[in-house]
Amino acid sequence: MLRPEGSSASPSGPAASPALGGAGPPGAGPDGGAVGAGRPLGAAPARGPGPRPRPRARAAAPAAPARSYFGNKRSNAENTFASDITFGTSSSSARDSNYPQILKTPLFAGNPQRSGYKSWTPQMGYSATSSSAVSTHSPSVIVAVVEGRGHARGEIGMASIDLRSPQIILSQFADNTTYAKVITKLKILSPLEIIMSNTACAVGNSTKLFTLITENFKNVNFTTIQRKYFNETKGLEYIEQLCITEFSTVLMEVQSKYYCLAAVAALLKYVEFIQNSVYAPKSLKICFQGSEQTAMIDSSSAQNLELLINNQDCRNNHTLFGVLNYTKTPGGSRRLRSNILEPLVDIETINMRLDCVQELLQDEELFFGLQSVISRFLDTEQLLSVLVQIPKQDTVNAAESKITNLIYLKHTLELVDPLKIALKNYNTPLLRAYCGSLEDKRFGIILEKIKTVINDDTRYMKGCLNMRTQKCYAVRSNINEFLDIARRTYTEIVDDIAGMISQLAEKYNLPLRTSFSSARGFFIQMTIDCTALPNNQLPSEFIKISKVKSSYTFTSADLIKMNERCQESLREIYHMTYMIVCKLLSEIYEHIHCLYKLSDTVSMLDMLLSFAHACTLSDYVRPEFTDTLAIKQGWHPILEKISVEKPIANNTYITEGSNFLIITGPNMSGKSTYLKQIALCQIMAQIGSYVPAEYSSFRIAEQIFTRISTDDDIETNSSTFMKEMKEIAYILHNANNKSLILIDELGRGTSTEEGIGICYAVCEYLLSLKAFTLFATHFLELCHIEALYPNVENMHFEVQHVKDTSRNKEAILYTYKLCKGLTEEKNYGLKAAEVSSLPPSIVLDAKEITAQITRQILQNQRSTPEMERQRAVYHLATRLVQTARNSQLDPDSLRMYLSNLKKKYETDFSRAEQVSGKTEE
Repeated sequence: MLRPEGSSASPSGPAASPALGGAGPPGAGPDGGAVGAGRPLGAAPARGPGPRPRPRARAAAPAAPARSYFGNKRSNAENTFASDITFGTSSSSARDSNYPQILKTPLFAGNPQRSGYKSWTPQMGYSATSSSAVSTHSPSVIVAVVEGRGHARGEIGMASIDLRSPQIILSQFADNTTYAKVITKLKILSPLEIIMSNTACAVGNSTKLFTLITENFKNVNFTTIQRKYFNETKGLEYIEQLCITEFSTVLMEVQSKYYCLAAVAALLKYVEFIQNSVYAPKSLKICFQGSEQTAMIDSSSAQNLELLINNQDCRNNHTLFGVLNYTKTPGGSRRLRSNILEPLVDIETINMRLDCVQELLQDEELFFGLQSVISRFLDTEQLLSVLVQIPKQDTVNAAESKITNLIYLKHTLELVDPLKIALKNYNTPLLRAYCGSLEDKRFGIILEKIKTVINDDTRYMKGCLNMRTQKCYAVRSNINEFLDIARRTYTEIVDDIAGMISQLAEKYNLPLRTSFSSARGFFIQMTIDCTALPNNQLPSEFIKISKVKSSYTFTSADLIKMNERCQESLREIYHMTYMIVCKLLSEIYEHIHCLYKLSDTVSMLDMLLSFAHACTLSDYVRPEFTDTLAIKQGWHPILEKISVEKPIANNTYITEGSNFLIITGPNMSGKSTYLKQIALCQIMAQIGSYVPAEYSSFRIAEQIFTRISTDDDIETNSSTFMKEMKEIAYILHNANNKSLILIDELGRGTSTEEGIGICYAVCEYLLSLKAFTLFATHFLELCHIEALYPNVENMHFEVQHVKDTSRNKEAILYTYKLCKGLTEEKNYGLKAAEVSSLPPSIVLDAKEITAQITRQILQNQRSTPEMERQRAVYHLATRLVQTARNSQLDPDSLRMYLSNLKKKYETDFSRAEQVSGKTEE
């Protein structure tokens, strides 16, 4: 069942080769190693389920013509790559005996039939030896798939290329243990071939992702290549070299998405190999697509909004994740993190979550009962990951780990019934569905099998000595006579250690006590004032003495010898227990997949409980979903956590008829904070959380874009202005009618005239979309767009002027209140400079120069009467459409609302007539 360390996964597998170095994301890399990490891995052949092999390129073809061809056309590096590829279709013996050797190459130079092999031409989609063309619907897509490990398990990177068109599609997303998103995406792509890392497909140790893909795509060819080719640094270089200029903004989106970069590196290396050619520079269209069922938030926006990491101090939790994270399990924390980065877009799913949160909030007893059970679960996903792996070598550490994880499994399964009881009184469909999923009989089958071997009172306990005791006595007595003898020996040694320390305490009249640590084993500890010791020293019998304040730890030569005997006895116990545990695990493997469903249930319940917990600490409200973004008295959730006092609340109202807000106001008046507040509330609503407001209604946003940061980027050699242009170009290329766009002070990195021109052009482009856009600016000239476009609305943050008695000057008081219209403050930058340490003469000169420029350049733009009439008609029409879509008013209230709409329209129209009369005069 187990292979010794260092043995080949297969007799025909290639030799191990060291992985290339490269920096990877913190903590995890795809399929068993950090991306680009530097430890050697051997190639493991994938045993694909396909019915027969497809044309393949081999490391060393047996026929002379093929060897000659590779020798002439391929470099040593490519031959090395060929040796690192394993093609999985059927068993090697069947392939060698029943099928001809087939070479897959691009357009073969010369007569393709001269070598006796078929050659396959992926560019054309038909065989070079066939006279008939293949249907245009035949598969021609190759996909590379890679998964993170450890805490990043479930993070999927994919890259696909259609051999018929020069386009690469990248995607990276978080998936649960059922890998439903991966399977769905692959089914949409309908691939010809799937590439995975050899570490994901090792014989006897394949990952669940690989198993599920092979089960769902039985007629698709699988190829495994060395993990070292899944290198995110090389992937980024490929994109920089090959992506056409018009789509180069994809770099901004994927530069921190390590897994899709790793996938594209392996994909392009493999495609270049099978095609025997390279792509010309700047010749590929490369685009990023997020998961279809989730909103897309690029890495720059996630950083600007401080979703996971605080920009000032990465160690504190003043982030949206910190605001909402009251999870009790690692799985719940991971799910919350992935949901914040990829909010849902399906209203039905969101409302199901909100129903759960509402019910949890309504019954305090049920809430605390469920939370109590959830908090006792361990990391179920990690537990499953370890349980399904078979170590290559039987070591003490491997044995101890397996025994520990079986105890964890028993502990987890014993929580299924309490969890079922805690859920049975809930009424919402989602909670009842989770309760129903716990009725799976396999939970009971596995637990019964475990209890036939493992003692009933064996359980997970905190403390290394407690867990050591649990592991030693985990297996029931009378199952293995030699194990029982070894445990008695171990018990006698431990008793002897305790007795020896007691004798030493009596001998030297010292308060000695027995202590234990996993690193030192048993040692002696004592708390005493050093003045109470003879000659202020410990007896010479004690060695390895360390002191912290009045606490001493030490050991003795006899105790060290007894620890060695104890360890030797322990190794025997672990070895025999491990044999029994392995046999037990082999019996329960067929039922263990029910735990994936349990893991999903626990993590989701943990996240929903976390949402409910966050609601109890603040006055959050349940959001509604319509075609309008309407927030009554909403506030910034992170600012609330930081501030002593509750932040100033503001209203927000954006509809399709008024979808572009231009926000002005002095420096430090609250513009940037307000923009971030809107985005954070939108994300909270779309993940199923309540939001900080008195009332809230949201339109589902498929994409959330921000342009907020004003820093330069030394890594990409980008100035502040160039970084602005890259970010805004990315938004313009990718925004659609369902986007939420937040732009803060665009154009500050260049001259005023150019900045205004760029902002004006960007605004007009975005106005052609139905995206909800909030545009904060200091360029007051942009406010005149309202006169030209009826769907633009000017807003400003109000300030008050107060008398500063200490300096006998006027000072600005920030109210942080959002009001309609453009700001009446003029030259507020000069006022801010005036209260700083800038010399008064400089401020005075600046005021005079500003006044001259204002008189020369700025001209008052007034609306024409016709514009005012059109605006009145436009606003009436949009209000009527909105009422027809979303109104829940009773007939009398609706009649009154429509009457008020009519009066407002008449007022606006008469105002237009008055403007017309004044113009004629």
